[in-house]
Amino acid sequence: MFFSKTTLVTALLSVLQLAAAAPASSEGASSLTARSNSGEFTFYSPGLGACGITSTDSDLVVALAKGMFDAQTPNGNPNNNPLCGKKINASFQGKSVTVTIVDSCPGCAGAGLDLSPTAFSQLADQTLGHVSGTWDFA
Repeated sequence: MFFSKTTLVTALLSVLQLAAAAPASSEGASSLTARSNSGEFTFYSPGLGACGITSTDSDLVVALAKGMFDAQTPNGNPNNNPLCGKKINASFQGKSVTVTIVDSCPGCAGAGLDLSPTAFSQLADQTLGHVSGTWDFA
């Protein structure tokens, strides 16, 4: 019986040491950065965004789908979202533009993006209204 208790205690201590040595998950967008995303691209007239940054139509900025944005917002304060200020490469039919995240988009589904008019125009004609494109973090 003594051998069984000693073996059990040793095994438990080994497991605890392994758990303590396991790396902690990093905060921020790391879970989002590893893949390419597809979604609808639209455009809007930016102003004061969720990140607390004021932008204009001519700035190369983007509002990220609210679900994706909010998933990274700590303590409910979007100004502290680690995605704020991150760059995204958005692509459509061989054209691409690099934009900065400054806002969230409540009307964007899935991995949709709401681009500034200038950014959208670098991908497609604004008369299209929306296009299906791909994007990833720069």
